[in-house]
Amino acid sequence: MARCTAPYRGHRTASGRANCPACGGYSSYSYTSSYGNSNRSGNSSSSGRNIRSRKASWSSPISSVYYTPAEIRTLTPIRENVEKRAVIPDLRDVFLCHAWDDRKHSAKELHDLLEANGVSVWFSEKDVLLGSSLLREIDKGLAKSRVGIVLVTPNFIDRVRNEGIAEKELSALLARDLLVPIVHDTTFEILREVSPLLGSRSGLDTNEESMYKVALKLAELVEVE
Repeated sequence: MARCTAPYRGHRTASGRANCPACGGYSSYSYTSSYGNSNRSGNSSSSGRNIRSRKASWSSPISSVYYTPAEIRTLTPIRENVEKRAVIPDLRDVFLCHAWDDRKHSAKELHDLLEANGVSVWFSEKDVLLGSSLLREIDKGLAKSRVGIVLVTPNFIDRVRNEGIAEKELSALLARDLLVPIVHDTTFEILREVSPLLGSRSGLDTNEESMYKVALKLAELVEVE
């Protein structure tokens, strides 16, 4: 199956769109109609079309969350795995993989937003007791979660580059194939430079919508009846 060469940032040039095996001339990258500047919210294109116009099949009828076609393609297999694992008792909804330096900032922000939306989160700040083996607790957290989220920040990229603790978490999450990268204050292009395997996967991007909206999508993704 042909894959879009720029599923999140879109194609910045006409030639890029034309050469994409999936899009063949379609661009999901948004520009303002007046000035040609990129619209970081990703809510409208130069023609005024709302590219986040689809609801997911797992969305509730009253949901106000909308997705791009690329986000639907990315999240659908994750959702299928969530549903399969729903029968396993005592699992957290989400394992939050993050750089240690982000634990009191962006990682905590995402954790708090998820929990405010009813998502149970494995988070090292609250789940690793003083004196416990961090590596052992991470292994336990991974085994007892339905989905892994990787919060990709500049700090996380530094940790991966230096083979810090985030690299171990990342390897385990990739092996499970239950992974959603969340890019924050960096880009997928930079991520691919340090981790081609993770960077090759699509995810969500806070450059294009707020952390709050990203959390809403993750909450919908893991909600099962």
